[in-house]
Parts: sequence; structure tokens; C-alpha cells
Amino acid sequence: MKKKSTILPIVFFPILFVLLISAIKGLEHFYDFSFVKYGVLPRHISGLKGILFSPLIHSDLSHLTNNALPILVLLMSVRYFYKSISTEVFVWSWLFSGFLLWTFARQNYHIGASGIIYALSSFLFFSGLIRKHTKLMAVSMFVVFLYGSLVWGLFPLQERVSWEGHLTGAISGLLLAFWFRKEGPPKQIYQYEIDEMVEELAQQNPNVTYHYKEKNQNE
Repeated sequence: MKKKSTILPIVFFPILFVLLISAIKGLEHFYDFSFVKYGVLPRHISGLKGILFSPLIHSDLSHLTNNALPILVLLMSVRYFYKSISTEVFVWSWLFSGFLLWTFARQNYHIGASGIIYALSSFLFFSGLIRKHTKLMAVSMFVVFLYGSLVWGLFPLQERVSWEGHLTGAISGLLLAFWFRKEGPPKQIYQYEIDEMVEELAQQNPNVTYHYKEKNQNE
């Protein structure tokens, strides 16, 4: 029962978000309607609403499916590693990347959740670097593999792709990793570091015997 109650908070919101963006795409298809005008339109007052709505809107089924799996993996990862601040990281990734997009992007409607994908991936990667936490960096690298165009998407190589949304998302993730650098999982301590620490203490206090017990994360 405890295991089930632990997993549910991690998977519930990511699955709910993917279902929401899928339902919105379904409504567009069923009613032959487009929500593109609710995307980010840079430097237009009317385009500010896109900061809130653009991550929910996708141009077609391919656009939706390309974003659904990566954001599912990333949201679960953030909620697993950063339980206490996962909601803050997600909300700020959404708002900050959207605002930067509105400020700097080309004069066109920008839609899709890829900005959040880049923000979360960047956050996990740079947070892993700052904390020297290999598991966080491994998750981010897995998403790079999963979402093959992740790095190339930062450059203006395809006219119809909002590379600005990708870049502003990546910048947002980097800033959030620095902002939350003192929160979340602690820096990993490797066995050789423990041995060096114990040896140094033993040299300073030769008559004392030191023991190290790794703390159980469930304690």
C-alpha cells in the first residue's frame, strides 16, 4: 500500500497533463477548429495569453505525439527527484519560458509544449551538474536520446519549428537549476570521498574509531 501511495503522486499529474493536451487536440480535430490564435504572438499584447495557453496547443497529431512521451518522462522525473519543489519548477518552466518567447521570438504564433520539455530537460541536466548527481544527468541524456532533435532544435534549422521556444526553454531550465540549487536531492557522496573523509578524521584523532552508515532515503 505504501509503494502504491508513493508512486501515485509521481505519475498522476504527468498523465493528467498528457491527457489534457490530447483532449484539446481531439476537440480541434472533432470540431474542425484551430486554437493556434491562443499561442504566443511575440510583442503583441493579445499574444500574452499564449504564455498560459500555448503549451496546451499542438499543430497536428505528429507534433502532439513527439511531445507527449518526453514530457511524461520529464515530469515524472522532476516529481520523483524534486518532490517538494516539483510544482514550482513546472509552473516557472511554463511561465518563464513563455515570457522569454513572447519577448524575443519571431512575429508568428508559437504553440506546443516543447518549451517546457526543453526547460525541464535543461533543469534536470544542469541541476545534476551543480549537485554532481549522475542520476539526474542520466535522465536528461535519456530524454536527449528519446527526443532525438533536442539539441538541434536550439538552432534555426527548420523554418516551421519554433527554435526560439526551444532555446528560451533551455535558458529557463538553466536559470531554475541555479535558483533551486540548494533545494532537492543532495549532492551524491561517493565511496572514495567517504574513505578520504574518514582517513582525514582518523589522522586528526588517532584514538577514535569512525564508522559511516549511509542514510536510508525512506527514513
